[in-house]
Amino acid sequence: MERLNDVPENLAQPAEPAQVNDYDSFAEAYSAENENNLVNACYERPAMIALAGDVADRRILDAGCGSGALSAALRDRGAVVTGIDASASMLALARRRLGDDAALHVVDLSDRLPFADGAFDDVVASLVLHYLEDWGPTLAELRRVLRPGGRLIASVDHPFVAYTIQDPRPDYFATTSYTFDWTFNGQSAPMKFWRKPLHAMTDAFTTAGFHLSVISEPQPDPAARELFPDGFHDLSTKTCFLFFVLEVPPSAAGSDG
Repeated sequence: MERLNDVPENLAQPAEPAQVNDYDSFAEAYSAENENNLVNACYERPAMIALAGDVADRRILDAGCGSGALSAALRDRGAVVTGIDASASMLALARRRLGDDAALHVVDLSDRLPFADGAFDDVVASLVLHYLEDWGPTLAELRRVLRPGGRLIASVDHPFVAYTIQDPRPDYFATTSYTFDWTFNGQSAPMKFWRKPLHAMTDAFTTAGFHLSVISEPQPDPAARELFPDGFHDLSTKTCFLFFVLEVPPSAAGSDG
């Protein structure tokens, strides 16, 4: 699922557990805001697309595809895209965008994935892992459905961001949660994210059998300077998201090529 803002507001606001991260309740408003904003449209998605490179004819799983903006961009570059998301409402928007060109499934990333071993060449996980307290089971499943030599391309909240904007600051070395309210188009939604130290992220990737190929802190699209003159400077000079390219070893056992 993609992220609206680089720095959440009202971090200390309480949120009822049954209501947090309920994308079904604000799918339309979220998708509309996400479509052309600075952080997603001019920074996060271009960075993911650049890291993916030439995707022609590659089988790509978009894990946490939301309303399908990244899936559409990859499809337009020749990829064969499958999208999964926990929100049926977000997938309905993705279906409207993608038509019948992509297979879309309601899937919670905490569960086993409904795909065969080695079913995909790449997995993209755009701003979704920070919704999970324990990355282990999810990364193991993503690793399972990737062929030998396949890639996981992931973006997450930068581990420094949630640490530095909280007051008092949490234990950096612990995995801790924080709640806040997103407000957009007059609608407020309670959210809950999990922050981890950088070494816990890389340890989780390697434990799942991935090789860390790239770690990136990219700049926004230069075109955003004119579109968003006020926000461009902040986004280009402060931490926001962290990007990884993880590879499955070519000789990996346990996957179908």
